[in-house]
Amino acid sequence: MMKQLPVTSLLLIIFFSLGSLYSQNTDPKIYDIIDKISADSIEADIRKLVDFGTRNTFSDTVSDKRGIGAARRWIKSEFDNIASDCNCMDVFYQKDFVKKEDGSRIPKDAWVVNVVAIQKGKKYPNRYIIMSGDIDSRASNTMDFKIDAPGANDNASGMAGTMEAARVLSQYEFENSIVYVGLSGEEQGLFGGKGLAQYAKKNNWDIIGILNNDMIGNIEGVDGVISNRDFRIFSEPVPPTETEKERNMRRFYGGEVDGISRQLARYIHKTTKTYMPEMNPMMIYRLDRFGRGGHHRPFNDLGFAGVRIMEAHENYNRQHQDIRTENGIEYGDVIEGVNFDYAKKLTAVNAINLASLAWAPPAPAKVEIGGIVEADTKLRWEAVEGNISGYKIYWRETTAPQWQHSRFVSKNVTNFTLDGVVIDNFFFGVSAVSENGHESVIVFPSGTFR
Repeated sequence: MMKQLPVTSLLLIIFFSLGSLYSQNTDPKIYDIIDKISADSIEADIRKLVDFGTRNTFSDTVSDKRGIGAARRWIKSEFDNIASDCNCMDVFYQKDFVKKEDGSRIPKDAWVVNVVAIQKGKKYPNRYIIMSGDIDSRASNTMDFKIDAPGANDNASGMAGTMEAARVLSQYEFENSIVYVGLSGEEQGLFGGKGLAQYAKKNNWDIIGILNNDMIGNIEGVDGVISNRDFRIFSEPVPPTETEKERNMRRFYGGEVDGISRQLARYIHKTTKTYMPEMNPMMIYRLDRFGRGGHHRPFNDLGFAGVRIMEAHENYNRQHQDIRTENGIEYGDVIEGVNFDYAKKLTAVNAINLASLAWAPPAPAKVEIGGIVEADTKLRWEAVEGNISGYKIYWRETTAPQWQHSRFVSKNVTNFTLDGVVIDNFFFGVSAVSENGHESVIVFPSGTFR
């Protein structure tokens, strides 16, 4: 005869079982997405883009075989094919006119044309998570729009990854919208990103974040390091749009490394380590590489969350170089410099984060914190509408790069006290959790109460 457990023991088992459930939060569909990403498909797209000879923003727009015009028409046709198969996408050109006087890298007046594909969310169609790659390429002289500039890694790899993510994720339905975009004019001053960011603001897009992919195919660094698992996530600490009041609050309450882009970077890091533990995501506490820029920056400039995802070990002999050999060194961004299996891995990193965020509920609004000169920390937030399972309260030591501790609370709870956790010694945040376990980005408190 089986011995009956005491009620207290049963309650403990249930409690820890639920805790384990919410701490794991793995979804089999995410593993399916990883398996569906194809290195062969990515390779075919990169080779097609390279075959256009040059994709300089100011190159030929009439030819069907050479130049950026042919490239963007082909990209749009691929997005159109995906849209036709799934009946789930709106595909269009978004463009802005730039003049020679608009920048030092503009040789002539021209249209900067982006190719946009939007997979509309079923529940929150005006909430968008964006993946971008760059269409354009350049040689040593960015003003030379006639010379060959294959741009195999910079940035046919990011563009091909974006297209492959669209092919795979179009097979699923999401609550939030996903945007797949090929941006132009990056090499001349981030004009494509500026145009789309302004378009988004004008049309009142609620942007969850942008994942900018710029060079995701090289594994052999100019420093001699070879790695097919390392990659970097660049994110700025706080939005450049913060007010003077917000800046002053940070002096007293903290948050120097807890802006919306940094939280997005932490989200990507966590999701990757959960579903792709063989990968080594490197959080880089910087907007971009030293003194350089990428197409997430225009979104950051308008107050949107955005990060850059890219290879960890760059080869400068293959970036922004005319194709040539000097002193036995081969220069040029040619197809031989791309590792397609690595591009597949970073495409999967993007796809699983797009899916996780697109399946997640909105983040809690108006998160506030209390507990000054007390032994406990109090948090409160506005309820998230819709079918959610609850919320997760996070905290970490002030010097820790990642969230260390968490506590799940039910969907009926909008304020909670962490007994014995002193507010002075930790940073805190709150996320919303869907019924399937997908979380929103963690929100750092923006106000206090007593």
